[in-house]
Amino acid sequence: MNGSRIAAIGHYQPAQVLTNEDLAGMVDTSDEWIRSRVGIRTRHIAGPDEPVDELAAHAAAKALAAAGLTPGDIDLVLVATSTAIDRSPNTAARVAARLGIPRPAAMDVNVVCAGFTHALATADHTVRAGAAARALVIGADKMSDVTDWSDRTTCVLVGDGAGAAVVEACPQGRQPGIGPVLWGSVPEMGHAVRIEGTPPRFAQEGQSVYRWATTQLPAVARSACERAGVAPEDLAGVVLHQANLRIIEPLAEKLGAVNAVVARDVTESGNTSAASIPLAFSKLLEQGALSAGDPVLLFGFGGNLSYAGQVVRCP
Repeated sequence: MNGSRIAAIGHYQPAQVLTNEDLAGMVDTSDEWIRSRVGIRTRHIAGPDEPVDELAAHAAAKALAAAGLTPGDIDLVLVATSTAIDRSPNTAARVAARLGIPRPAAMDVNVVCAGFTHALATADHTVRAGAAARALVIGADKMSDVTDWSDRTTCVLVGDGAGAAVVEACPQGRQPGIGPVLWGSVPEMGHAVRIEGTPPRFAQEGQSVYRWATTQLPAVARSACERAGVAPEDLAGVVLHQANLRIIEPLAEKLGAVNAVVARDVTESGNTSAASIPLAFSKLLEQGALSAGDPVLLFGFGGNLSYAGQVVRCP
């Protein structure tokens, strides 16, 4: 019952980069229109032969290597995704097979854009309960598979990628590295962000999501800090779901994290749904913007109008 910590983190993005200028040749849009409304410049797009589980496995392998662990050290695999095409085997089982992880519990978590922080909380609870020793927690989405590339209101937003964290029990006497989760949803407004139909397509009510995120979520994010016993001004970093720069910046400002580095990876990666938080977090660590032990708020929100956030300590 000592709690858990993030031992290491890693990320992966496909090689193909789609720029705003590329999109302007596909639909009626422009670089200025996209930047002024959502802040995105580029996004990475996976090819037809790169399924979600492959993106997830690449990120997970990097996290394992960074932790100095082998596949045999993992006994739980959680993959947050909402874009897996097949129902079974699930994405977690396919990742485990790709990495050679023997006999893990393997589960997918579909809470769309808040999926990674939900999965991270689930891993934390599982390790605390003694049901797992080490977990791989992965956020991976291939949004390009569920996008209507003739719809300029949605195709300019999305990208593909994955991020992964290794979660393990804290050593005896050490402070937990993953704080208490604050999570919830507004199910009666679940229609505001959708991936539905045959074939499935991403759609959203942009103004409804913007109003909810910028007016309702700052207080929720502050409450997540309170649960961890960390004041917003003491945060070293803030990693929000990378949906839209016009949502990220006012939410971070209203949170009051005046001394924190705020992740703005959306400008380079677009909205990668469940991948966006671990992807942006991993990049901040890789760039040296955060140091080991720094307190960072991870806060996911979006699909189902769900949210989940917790303060973690950097590996």
